[in-house]
Amino acid sequence: MESAAQKYPDLFTAEIIGFGDTAVFVHHPKALQEILTNDRKKFTALGEPNRFLETIIGNSSVIMLEGERHKQRRQILIPPFHGDRMKAYGNLICSLTEKIFSQLPQNQSFLARTATQQISLEVILQSVFGLSEGERYQKLKHLLILITDAFQSSFTSASIYFSFLQKDLGVWSPWGNFLRLRQQIDKLLYAEIAERRLQNNLNRIDILSLLMSAKDEQGESMTDQQLRDEMMTLLLAGNETTASAMAWGLYWIHRLPEVREKMLQELNTLGDFSNPMSIVQLPYLTAVCNETLRISPVAMITFPRIVQEPTELLEHHLKPGTVMIGCIYLLHQREDLYPQHRHFQPERFLKRQFSPYEFMPFGGGVRRCVGNALASFEMKLVLATIVSRYQLALVENRPEKLQRRGITLAPKHGVKMRFDDN
Repeated sequence: MESAAQKYPDLFTAEIIGFGDTAVFVHHPKALQEILTNDRKKFTALGEPNRFLETIIGNSSVIMLEGERHKQRRQILIPPFHGDRMKAYGNLICSLTEKIFSQLPQNQSFLARTATQQISLEVILQSVFGLSEGERYQKLKHLLILITDAFQSSFTSASIYFSFLQKDLGVWSPWGNFLRLRQQIDKLLYAEIAERRLQNNLNRIDILSLLMSAKDEQGESMTDQQLRDEMMTLLLAGNETTASAMAWGLYWIHRLPEVREKMLQELNTLGDFSNPMSIVQLPYLTAVCNETLRISPVAMITFPRIVQEPTELLEHHLKPGTVMIGCIYLLHQREDLYPQHRHFQPERFLKRQFSPYEFMPFGGGVRRCVGNALASFEMKLVLATIVSRYQLALVENRPEKLQRRGITLAPKHGVKMRFDDN
């Protein structure tokens, strides 16, 4: 992508197996805005290029819907991720971070990516599912670790995209193992949903319970299948992306001592560190998180769009059926937007307000990630808690590199760290 962008600074065509003959990669802000705000008119987000996700999350997740069905589902999904509910999750996130870091080995190195995934998983289980104990909680936690780790395999990652690799050759085959893990998770999810329906406890504030009690414009509640698919989307997409983002944050904060020092100075200005809402409003902390998501985006591209009618984009003529891919990674590397783009500089977010199509770590338009508020909230609180409570150091001097993990980008070496007594 970087090589192509040097020749074609705004958009380029590439042959991508699994996306038809060719796909057009776009990384110009105005062109991205045109594509993402004309959803369902000139461009639509569905078609064969997005069908690879069905195997993982099902066909009734918000990601797989279009038109009015997509709009109605978003109206149901967004409220639980905002407002007073977020405040209730704040103390939980901070306490889970301290709990997991207090259990890490004090006299040997550990992988930050593993620790942040534990935090992210616990936040998902407790805030999204409302599960913190019991046999079902333990089983679900174990299975989710196994299924996310399965995507570390290059074969399993490739099989997500290519149906000819999706061969069930038994429990020891990568795809067969994935299918059996998914089946076990499904059994637990449906059991939890059935139990909640019988209990009908209106006092629960976890996201699953809130979604179960929500109704659409026709007064209809979500079906078990719809709830299952949305939960799988949150479990797999929300857990993986947030964990990698937080690990990248720890990497940059500790690779650049001046960044950590500025963070500590800002955190020390808080009169009440126990108030999560005052933490997440800190400007430099916010800038550090934004710069982390810019320079190390966990999402490389947007979901593909399909051209619906003859149209023109940046003086290029596009035919119906053309696959369009917004390239988040290249957008965040544009020198005209981010001078010295290879340098980690949180201050750029203090000096300038970037538009939603210049900085878009969570996608954009009507398909912007519904969980972005919770992800940002969690990232800020986890990093603030770790930096203020623990003295850490990177074990290795070599730079971390971006590496594909499933459909996301993660730190290749996991960010190896240790507790620093100095």
